[in-house]
Amino acid sequence: MNNFEKITLEKGLYNITGKNFTQALEALDPDADYAGTELEGLDAFERQLKRFDIRVSGENSDRVEKFFKTTESAVLFPEFVRRSIKQGMDEASILPEVIAAATNTDGTDYRGILITKSGADTAISEGGEFPVTTVNGAASLTTLSKFGRKISSSYEVIRKQRLDLFAVVLKSVGAQISRAVNKQAMDVLKNGAASSTISGTGLAYSDLAAFWATLADYNMTTMVVSPATMAKILSFEEMKYCIGDYMTGGTVKTPYGVTLVKCTGVDDGIAIGLDKSCALEMVIGSDIVVDSSKLISTQIDEIVFSVTVGFDKVSADAVKILNTVKA
Repeated sequence: MNNFEKITLEKGLYNITGKNFTQALEALDPDADYAGTELEGLDAFERQLKRFDIRVSGENSDRVEKFFKTTESAVLFPEFVRRSIKQGMDEASILPEVIAAATNTDGTDYRGILITKSGADTAISEGGEFPVTTVNGAASLTTLSKFGRKISSSYEVIRKQRLDLFAVVLKSVGAQISRAVNKQAMDVLKNGAASSTISGTGLAYSDLAAFWATLADYNMTTMVVSPATMAKILSFEEMKYCIGDYMTGGTVKTPYGVTLVKCTGVDDGIAIGLDKSCALEMVIGSDIVVDSSKLISTQIDEIVFSVTVGFDKVSADAVKILNTVKA
């Protein structure tokens, strides 16, 4: 018998300080023990799914009630829910394209840092003054916000649903949360950022090139725009050779190397340009939190989950706004 088949599953595995459920399982059933075996590549949770013969995807996926065949297999259900929600959040998140760093905190607020520069970046004469980079604590605390959603449904309704279909529901709700988080990140970036305006009556490719140049002391790596503005940019003649990048790599870059990111949390009238390496810090108060006890008991009338995050601007000058329409 393999080690993963000997583990006793109980809901206390969800309440180990500093560890999520899979990490708690992995401590009991290390991945390294399966190197060179047919189970290599599966994590501790996936090995438990195999143990109880629970198929969560594909045309032969099981029904939700398969998790509740035994009291031990029922313990796996909240982690299935959490993973499905997280997958939906990850797929809808633009944060990998905009954040410079992610910080975990146990508090409800957080004081970040603010970087400012003064003096000229020129050769220093004998006895001359050095240019200064000042690192201060942020003027105000970053308050973390909770984003979440509740799915209202009884166990009787969901028990006969295929797990792959139920995962689709969970992923779509996770994506809704992610879009709200994306918007908060964009609101923080916009706040206080210097802005410029297009030269003509409508957005042109030359405006994008000029906007890129406004971030002179930084490298504009990313431009975040609304879906409507993205469509305008992609229709420019100069972009026709860049569309193939999306087909091969999943992103669209301008000819001068800026990654274009679509975000429903950005107004149609602006574009946000930033240097990803130093513009924004993400502060994580909690990973996805799911009420595991209620899900294990099968007394399901709702599934409540949430994530707590905040954002802090690091280098104010590393973000600029382009007004894509004239007032």
